[in-house]
Amino acid sequence: MEEFNYTEKNLQKLNSKKGLTALLSSDKVNVEKAIRYIDYEKKLEKIQVELVKLQTWAIANNERIIIIFEGRDAAGKGGAIRRLTERINARHYRIVALPKPTKEERTQWYFQRYVSLFPKEGEIILFDRSWYNRAVVEPVNGFCTEDEHELFMNQINDFERMVTESGTRLVKLYMSISKREQAKRFDDIKSDPLKQWKMTKVDEKAQELWDSYTFYKNKMFAKAKEGDRPFKIIRANRKTSARVEVIEHILASIPYDKSIEV
Repeated sequence: MEEFNYTEKNLQKLNSKKGLTALLSSDKVNVEKAIRYIDYEKKLEKIQVELVKLQTWAIANNERIIIIFEGRDAAGKGGAIRRLTERINARHYRIVALPKPTKEERTQWYFQRYVSLFPKEGEIILFDRSWYNRAVVEPVNGFCTEDEHELFMNQINDFERMVTESGTRLVKLYMSISKREQAKRFDDIKSDPLKQWKMTKVDEKAQELWDSYTFYKNKMFAKAKEGDRPFKIIRANRKTSARVEVIEHILASIPYDKSIEV
């Protein structure tokens, strides 16, 4: 194993408040991990400033922005959304995580419940799972018929074209983890009394249905590419780097004014 490099710069990092917190945050001291965490915190702070600029620009210019988070169960969508929103103005964004549709909603046009929650001018909407439930989660778990799935796939690109042509900006993220990492995270959730509520019946079947999820996920990616609105795939086995990549992609996708003072 390569010996850790105790440079003056690294020692200064460790001798800071963040460094000492990182070193003492676990039972076993891991200097290299602590340095990585300090670097992550500094990087996160820098790009969160840019998120504030983006939101300020969006409010000033009456922009409407939708950010979709899709991905494997336990891939870290919620954590990424928390880091994305923790420094911006709560009055001008909403997080949408819809429950299963009501009896009345099941009789409506599939996209209707989502359209009713679209952003007003100057607002950012973050969908923690979206209409793409019908592309992957629903067919895998038998929550829709094959005809309903195919109808969705035939309509999705036209629907998103109408959304974007009406002036709404759309960013689509897919957070991907390995099967082994998913199993590890499920074990962590089950063993933590403060996290056990996160484990749903759908989650409990995710490992067993892994290959089916992969099939429908790839079908979804192919359809998205046909419509020129592909997903950005985030490799999320390491949560910290995934969160940074999510924010950096959003910043790169929206042409906000970087010169705004905040």
